[in-house]
Amino acid sequence: MKKTSIKIFLFSLFALISFAGSAQMKLSADSGKYDPNNPKEYILAEQPTVTGAEHMDKNVLVLISGLTVGDKMMVPGQKITDAIKNIWKQGLFEDVQIFVSKTEGDKVWLNITVVERPRLSKFNFKGVSKGEANDLRDEIKLVRGKVVTDFLIADVKQQVVKKFVDKGYSNVTVNIQEKPDSSLSNSVILTIEVKRGEKIKIQDIFFHGNTALTEGQLHRTMKETKRQRFPYSIFKPSKLIQDDYADDKKSIVEKYNSKGYRDARVVRDSISKSPKNPNRINIDIWVDEGHRYYFGTIKWIGNARYPAKLLSAVLNIKKGEVYNSSLLNERLFSNPNGNDISSLYMDNGYLFFQVTPVETYVHNDTIDMEMHIYEGSQARVNNVTVSGNDKTNDKIIMRQIRTQPGDLFRKSDVIRTQRELSQLGYFDPEKMNVVPTPNPENGTVDINYTVAEKSSDQIELSGGWGGGLGFVGTAGISLKNFSIRNAFKGSDAWKPIPTGDGQEINLRFQSNGLPYQSLNLSFIQPWVGGHKPNSLSFSVYTTTESNGLPTTNVDRESVNIKGASIGYGVPFNPWGRLDDYFTLQVSENYQYYTVQNYGSQFIFGNGYATSLSTKVLLQRNSEGNNPIFPVTGSSMKLSGEWTPPYSVFAGHPDYADMAPEQKYKLLEYQKYKFTASWYTQITNNRGADGKEGHNFVLNTRVGFGFLGDYNPELGYCPFDRFYLGGSGLTGYSLIDGREIVALRGVDEGSLSPTTGAVAIAKYTVELRYPISLNPQATVYMLAFADAGNSWSSVTAFNPFNLYRTYGAGVRIFLPMFGLLGFDYGFRADDIPTAPGMQKGQFVFTIGQNLGEL
Repeated sequence: MKKTSIKIFLFSLFALISFAGSAQMKLSADSGKYDPNNPKEYILAEQPTVTGAEHMDKNVLVLISGLTVGDKMMVPGQKITDAIKNIWKQGLFEDVQIFVSKTEGDKVWLNITVVERPRLSKFNFKGVSKGEANDLRDEIKLVRGKVVTDFLIADVKQQVVKKFVDKGYSNVTVNIQEKPDSSLSNSVILTIEVKRGEKIKIQDIFFHGNTALTEGQLHRTMKETKRQRFPYSIFKPSKLIQDDYADDKKSIVEKYNSKGYRDARVVRDSISKSPKNPNRINIDIWVDEGHRYYFGTIKWIGNARYPAKLLSAVLNIKKGEVYNSSLLNERLFSNPNGNDISSLYMDNGYLFFQVTPVETYVHNDTIDMEMHIYEGSQARVNNVTVSGNDKTNDKIIMRQIRTQPGDLFRKSDVIRTQRELSQLGYFDPEKMNVVPTPNPENGTVDINYTVAEKSSDQIELSGGWGGGLGFVGTAGISLKNFSIRNAFKGSDAWKPIPTGDGQEINLRFQSNGLPYQSLNLSFIQPWVGGHKPNSLSFSVYTTTESNGLPTTNVDRESVNIKGASIGYGVPFNPWGRLDDYFTLQVSENYQYYTVQNYGSQFIFGNGYATSLSTKVLLQRNSEGNNPIFPVTGSSMKLSGEWTPPYSVFAGHPDYADMAPEQKYKLLEYQKYKFTASWYTQITNNRGADGKEGHNFVLNTRVGFGFLGDYNPELGYCPFDRFYLGGSGLTGYSLIDGREIVALRGVDEGSLSPTTGAVAIAKYTVELRYPISLNPQATVYMLAFADAGNSWSSVTAFNPFNLYRTYGAGVRIFLPMFGLLGFDYGFRADDIPTAPGMQKGQFVFTIGQNLGEL
């Protein structure tokens, strides 16, 4: 064997063309005997050696090359070229070379030499703010040590460009510079330079060829692409985003289709600089409306389960109505209230049902149609599974599910299950999904409910002004998915608290120092025994209001109330005559008042009072899937509360001459309340995925309350009265059991007598619009009109003698803090008892009910 002494480098033409000279084949042969123009066949004697691969396993690199011991190959030849190509296309190397180390007869030894691409050491941004840089870091996901390839550079550029184009910078350019890092071998620092250019904003949008729809209608149809007009420029910035613009052009066509113009189309559009402002653009859109069409005769083909007359009634489209393909599809497949042909069949087990609308005859402006129906067989539920819950136990979810194995498949049961899971408050309603897997061969369906956990626990740290107490600070914690069972499973279950069993614990403390302290603790077990939704609740609380002097001071003036309650709730559907949205709850309530030197501010100066009452609450709640922003459904509550009629068994004492501390030692009253709330979706916008979009929702509420007596000589109880007006931040001044009810735009309690009211009425109308439906930060705006009044006797009650207010506000829901409200209300009527009250007031609220009755 003669050792090689001269290396002859031969480059394959294929490699030269494919790899632009970066991947090369280099061969060395016996000096003086090797003819590069006359390839020779060799057998690979050993596995090729590898040089230059520091971050990649050398055996893997040989495996990728495709070179195997014993291979016959021409040197130079296609086998070597393919090996270089296989290694090169991994994108990890700047240079790939194959050397002939030596030859011995018909045997050859090869060496693969590579030069690795540099790896990322660090990267930075130029031309962007610190906040934008942080956002970009989260999106492009560059990590130290990543191989810097041409694809990586191109991908980063594309992501950064898209980020700024979405912000309206259509002329953005991105340049990425590589600089070697002297502190690390074969590493580079990337500098991502952004030149955003001028933001492209829209001055105006002009429409041409439209006669059936006005320009205003077409502008409103374009949900995302808005011209520079008030109020559009506030809620939707007038920037041009190509993807949104393309969707809005489709929306124009859909709008025409809904009006019967099924052949309408956008013929062309153009973008030009605005003559009014060179930094803005104008958009011109030409439309061809076509002819308007109407529904003709609609026939049903293939229906056996339901007669054509019933199907036509459900479809509810009459001959001569304007042709509307969107309405047709909604009535066939997806009516928001569930009254569609698909729901009719699927609520009776026909999971495999299909309906295909076919246009059979178009004459003049009328379209006759046939609905071709395939009913299939009824399906039963087979397996029911849940996925995505990493905190909540399966059994907590499964007990809310209405589709049980063996049941006939019903679409309404699936929808109701989604609502029940949303109402738990543990999952993101936007990410909830149902995946049915039909099994046509045996007529069954497997159903998987997919959920995504969200934070449901809340921490309250807030402050507010309460009556004459001044500033009152509040600290509290609410654990909505607690597990007492897991609390005893060791430290592994405390991350940071044991969760998963759906129990609720609330702890709340309020104080402004010595003058006022309040502590409340409550616990709710929603499923006692785990088999039926029978709920058990328990609470204890104590509140003290004083003049701020220590308890040992003889001049201390104070009132203290200690209380406890226990309640039990069950589903309520007597004789099966009601739907299953009803529940009935019975609770026992105890309160004990201690009064010291408080005569100037209380019904008596020194003494005690005891209240022992039974409360029965009947409620129905069918609100929609999103408990923070319902769009459909309603809730109603009817309650009665009674104390024992002590005066009936007390003989005939002279109450007129009796001291108040004796007269009210045992409190007696009967109290009745009714509240109702309805949600009506005004618009019906849906996203591209078919889910609910941002819609206007009307919420109407009404409430009445009455405090009665048993004995006219004793009169109305001075405790537990109603106080109307203000924000309704209950808890700040409940020393006499008063119930504070909100009426935004007037002073706290200003619409009730100073001693409280025994009758009350309140009406509310709110128009709501969501800004963000993200469960981590739900935000919606509202405009409201409130009306209400209260009376010092039940006989004076007049539900039409009201004080009116109106205003606007915003609600912000943060999982850790709950629902925060900011409103500004104006009163529309003068209030005789408060002539100096200002016309408008800012209102801050915590919670959902705004001091609901």
